[in-house]
Amino acid sequence: MTTAWTIDGVRTALTEKKISARELATEFYKRIEARNPELNAFLALSPERARKQADRIDALIAAGKPLPAMAGVPIAVKDVISTRGIVTTCGSRILKNYVPPYDATAIERLDAAGAIILGKTNCDEFAMGSSNENSAYGPVKNPASTDRVPGGSSGGSAAAVAAGLAVAALGTDTGGSIRQPGSFCGVPAVMGSYGRVSRYGLIAFASSLDRIGPFATNVKDVAAVLGVIAGRDPHDATSTTAAVPDYQKEITKPVKGLRLGVPKEYFGEGMDPAVRQKIEAGLEIYRKLGCELVDIRMPHTDYAIATYYIIATAEASSNLARYDGVRFGLRVDSDSLLAMYRKTRGAGFGDEVKRRIVLGTYVLSAGYYDAYYLKGQKVRALIAKDFRDAYEKVDAIVTPTSPVPAFRIGERSQDPLQMYLADIYTVTGSLAGVPGISVPCGKVCGKLPVGLQIFGAPFAEARMLQLAYAFEQAGGASV
Repeated sequence: MTTAWTIDGVRTALTEKKISARELATEFYKRIEARNPELNAFLALSPERARKQADRIDALIAAGKPLPAMAGVPIAVKDVISTRGIVTTCGSRILKNYVPPYDATAIERLDAAGAIILGKTNCDEFAMGSSNENSAYGPVKNPASTDRVPGGSSGGSAAAVAAGLAVAALGTDTGGSIRQPGSFCGVPAVMGSYGRVSRYGLIAFASSLDRIGPFATNVKDVAAVLGVIAGRDPHDATSTTAAVPDYQKEITKPVKGLRLGVPKEYFGEGMDPAVRQKIEAGLEIYRKLGCELVDIRMPHTDYAIATYYIIATAEASSNLARYDGVRFGLRVDSDSLLAMYRKTRGAGFGDEVKRRIVLGTYVLSAGYYDAYYLKGQKVRALIAKDFRDAYEKVDAIVTPTSPVPAFRIGERSQDPLQMYLADIYTVTGSLAGVPGISVPCGKVCGKLPVGLQIFGAPFAEARMLQLAYAFEQAGGASV
């Protein structure tokens, strides 16, 4: 039995009747049973739902009917995305037993395309973190080196794909939470443009930043999953009406002659020399493919982390106000309503979530709104302008995904600033609303993956994926 399944491989095996969808789902549950105790990538499994979907696919095959795009493909889902009938905790004690009554739009679309939902993956609590150590249910371990973090907040999804426990997975990205785990675990990871994928059913952290996107073992597969989940949704007013291209068709186009911007601000102080060497080798691949590398300036990059942690925490403070012990989730009874609120939130939220709620409440408060939140929005506009200006000169922007490889579990947990700086190269694209992908770009220390990040222009995911595919096919993962 193959250990490295792909979407095409699943389809071929099913249509040639080398394996049934039910047998394939069973194989993946055996893999999860064997490795999850070590990795802690999954928080909940959904075998009954998976079997029903597998039987549906097997019935289509038996009847000789056409198969949908994701037929029989085992997929893992980050535990902040609503799944009907499956416990969805957001990695938090406050939602320990919450079971959504509906599927997120992205899940509905995967379900309609024949995908098999294996279960829910571990994540930083409410997607707040860069290491997956903030989960109330323990940290995820990186399959590349189990003493290291997998990245956050979608570490469980990245680890599940990297360890072969799912063919693809969904994560969410607010400031780097898809791309950075993809980098740390050595798998392609995509954040589409803001509005490209519906957020309906995504339990909100920061509504102007949150995005759903895929992980897989190769660029063609992330392109396939993105093509299924993308597109306008009447349930999400921020979703775009822009047409969804055939990404799998677009990625095979040649990249010769494309102009790639290389911003010097992304190669500064704090970047691991070994990571720099791998990224420079990756840029050389593009040069050999016939791309033109163009030095560009993105002058407001240095303000991105501060801007992000003002805007994101402000929105988190607002979004998390709903967890009060009254309507759903944890309730700690007390002798007064105020005491019940206080005790419920005190017991239900972890330290990082509390820190961000306090920061967000502070920057929104009457005396500080103009000095912090309003100013943060103005700087966000300047960062977005940096990207717009760049795309007048280049077709895409190429940077490191992270300044460092995966760090050791516990290494930064007592230093929030150092933890936040792990996202220094990813938050810019989040603030600007542009799409980004991390693709594997060699390894350092013999085993720790490095990610190369490609930013596309708004809704130009096809061009971004085209560049990622060319890089992958040229051997970029082993530079």
